[in-house]
Amino acid sequence: MLVGDFALVTAALFTGAAIYINVAEQPARLGLDDRGLLQEWKPAYGRGFAMQAPLALIGFIFGAWAWRLSGNWRWLAGAMVLISNWPYTFIVILRTNNVLMTMPLESASAESRGLIEKWGRLHAGRSALGALATVFFVWAAN
Repeated sequence: MLVGDFALVTAALFTGAAIYINVAEQPARLGLDDRGLLQEWKPAYGRGFAMQAPLALIGFIFGAWAWRLSGNWRWLAGAMVLISNWPYTFIVILRTNNVLMTMPLESASAESRGLIEKWGRLHAGRSALGALATVFFVWAAN
């Protein structure tokens, strides 16, 4: 089913981007000094959000559509897990994001570094949700 294929591809793109952030980008940025770390994190977060938020929504739409067409609950389960990245971000990660986004570069310190390290751990939850949604979609496609 083409709609299901689109759901799977979108979830895989979301997951790949989320995992890349956790295994490549975050460790690399942690090698910077405190000011450079905060300076790099701010635009990277904005760009990542602009990419991942629509992918979660689009994957949800395709997954829900595949469920409506097939009646297979696994499409809906994957869609719900993928869109749960939105509330997870707003409930779990947003407070940390807001503190970091409003922190002036001049006040970068061990505190900002600690918050970015915490953000990375919290972001791993987004990677896990994306991977779980992808598993549901692969399962539904077979």
